[in-house]
Amino acid sequence: MSAPSDDLNRRAAAWLAEDPDPETRAELAALIQAAETDPAPLAERFAGTLTFGTAGLRGELGAGPTRMNRAVVIRAAAGLAAHLRDTGQAEAGPVVIGYDARHNSARFARDTAEVMAGAGLTALLLPRPLPTPVLAFAVRHLGAVAGVEVTASHNPPRDNGYKVYLGDGSQIVEPADAEIAARIAAVGALDSVPRTEGGGTVLDEAVVEAYLDRAAGVLAAGSARSATTVHTALHGVGAAPLAAAFARAGFPAPVPVAEQAEPDPDFPTVAFPNPEEPGAMDLALATARRVCPDLVLANDPDADRLAAAVPDEAAEGGWRMLRGDETGALLAAHLVRRGLPEGGVLATSVVSSSLLSKIAEAAGAGYAETLTGFKWISRAEGLAYGYEEALGYCVDPDGVRDKDGITAALLLTELASELKADGRTLLDLLDELAVRHGVHATSQLSVRVEDLSVIARAMERLRSAPPERLGGLPVVRTEDLSAGAGGLPPTDGLRYTLDGARVVVRPSGTEPKLKCYLEAVVPVGGPEGLPEARAAAARTLAAVEADLAEAAGL
Repeated sequence: MSAPSDDLNRRAAAWLAEDPDPETRAELAALIQAAETDPAPLAERFAGTLTFGTAGLRGELGAGPTRMNRAVVIRAAAGLAAHLRDTGQAEAGPVVIGYDARHNSARFARDTAEVMAGAGLTALLLPRPLPTPVLAFAVRHLGAVAGVEVTASHNPPRDNGYKVYLGDGSQIVEPADAEIAARIAAVGALDSVPRTEGGGTVLDEAVVEAYLDRAAGVLAAGSARSATTVHTALHGVGAAPLAAAFARAGFPAPVPVAEQAEPDPDFPTVAFPNPEEPGAMDLALATARRVCPDLVLANDPDADRLAAAVPDEAAEGGWRMLRGDETGALLAAHLVRRGLPEGGVLATSVVSSSLLSKIAEAAGAGYAETLTGFKWISRAEGLAYGYEEALGYCVDPDGVRDKDGITAALLLTELASELKADGRTLLDLLDELAVRHGVHATSQLSVRVEDLSVIARAMERLRSAPPERLGGLPVVRTEDLSAGAGGLPPTDGLRYTLDGARVVVRPSGTEPKLKCYLEAVVPVGGPEGLPEARAAAARTLAAVEADLAEAAGL
């Protein structure tokens, strides 16, 4: 094999000289030595930089500019600080910094605080590893100009990330992301970045108490609180805050899944720490079969998402996972029944079920459809409630302008309690929604890849030869979302409208996946027609998925 180029050697040596982390320095030194016989691994580490975008930064931990490490984080913090200074915000309020329990999260948070302090900004660190929604709350609660959360959410154990919030408590979008990225790129040598060692103030528990007080406030005064639950934190930071919120609200204490209750950055009991992934809920459902609760709740590792399962005699093992769209519709129906604020808007993303639009219309409420992600949903004008199918729910936008798995769990358990008091279940309410608005069945074809070019080829194939029929249904409209559609900003995606179905195809913004979102809508004449309507919808989804996979070459 060829030796590394002089340019690669020079860049690697320069990075090694300024890397402040002994662990990644040792890793990079080993890669440099090994490059004498195999330069490919070293070249990969210097094949560009980890891109800062609307999701901030996210990537695998390791040495070099294409990995998450202290050098990359310090540069990101310096770029953010420069942006705040250049836009006149440096003296307008603090920067709040939170972090989860992943590998290096605390260190990255501390580095960020030291850079902010060195730049003359006030840096406030959350007191310990906490859910992302606590950080989103703290930004608004403390009048901050920005917030940083160190987390990779539900990504694999070797990943970490860096999520940036603006002063309104929402995630960054264009053009702020590009402006911050440009300032990161302009950062010079790492030793030129001013840092105040030990800088920043560590907040006390008052901010957590304020969040818990606000969380309990999402419930209606005097509502039923009797539903019993099993909860898994999937080795993340959600167990203690959720238990505290449930105690404050007066619910029975959730039964924890003991094997997954304590934070563990290696996530030893799951292949992927995402409740949507096969096997991730096995221990929670096993616990439920043992203790027989009314509801199973699961948070992802940073507790901004919520998954739920309900008893169902027809399901394998007696429990059925609710889809994100089902939970989204249940929470919307609950909030609508309680009464939305004047002019309140229900919002969801282009990849989520259209059922929310029907609920909003029936309630006389506003409705908004946004691009995928809460950075967009949170910006819906007049937002009263927002959700996305990927298990994200915003039930209190004035408190947490982002998805929040803790408050969503409280509200869903309140709904289950009220239905229980009436001798009904969450499944009964789903049936009622289907009879009123039609069956809205959704599914997802999700393909995880090692080679990102597989995704690019699939998208190009669909663009160059758009399908005319899917699942036997004619495609009545094809929209390339990269050109903008329905007043939405451009994004890499395709949307197909069929007679009685809808398909959206897009690359994931946070994982190496191609995601295809399918929905079939079947009218229902009455309760007696539900079984056949659901069966018809399932047949349509299966047929559409098969044809779509063939059309995309998957």
